[in-house]
Amino acid sequence: MKKKIQADPAENPLYHDTWKLLKKYRDVVWSLELSVQQARRRFQIEYGSSIEDFLDSIYIAGADLSGSDVEQHAKSIERSHRMLKLMESAVGLLRDKHKNGELYYWVLYYTFLVPQQLRNVEEIIEKLRPHTQDMCLRTYYNKRRESIEVLSGILWGYTAQDCNEILEQFFSERSDEA
Repeated sequence: MKKKIQADPAENPLYHDTWKLLKKYRDVVWSLELSVQQARRRFQIEYGSSIEDFLDSIYIAGADLSGSDVEQHAKSIERSHRMLKLMESAVGLLRDKHKNGELYYWVLYYTFLVPQQLRNVEEIIEKLRPHTQDMCLRTYYNKRRESIEVLSGILWGYTAQDCNEILEQFFSERSDEA
């Protein structure tokens, strides 16, 4: 009997975006923290006040920052911040509501979200031991794939082909009742 080999989530187009988002998470957190600190320092040096005080005075004065470097930098920080909040919210929902949420959370956390990246899979598995019974290499890779699949469903929604038939039946029944 042939064993079915699981595809790497990074190569599966359905989960590719989630994989990329998870792989970039630490970098985005770091970049956002640096960007905010640099902006705060720059404002303090250039304007002698905090960003918040500066923006309050600009708005009170009725000044328009449209198209300025300040506006572009603020928008960039805001986009990154929203992406992080979306990820944190999706991971929180997975942890709180999915039947395997607690385990999936820890798999994602130690694999992608922990502030300092762990050295290798063996170190990740060691960190997972308090959260699960026996975890071998094969189980880890299966749980990682499953957790990415569930997170993908949360992030991108369940509008995939497997749900279209259910939705069509639901809406056709509702329109027949009307």
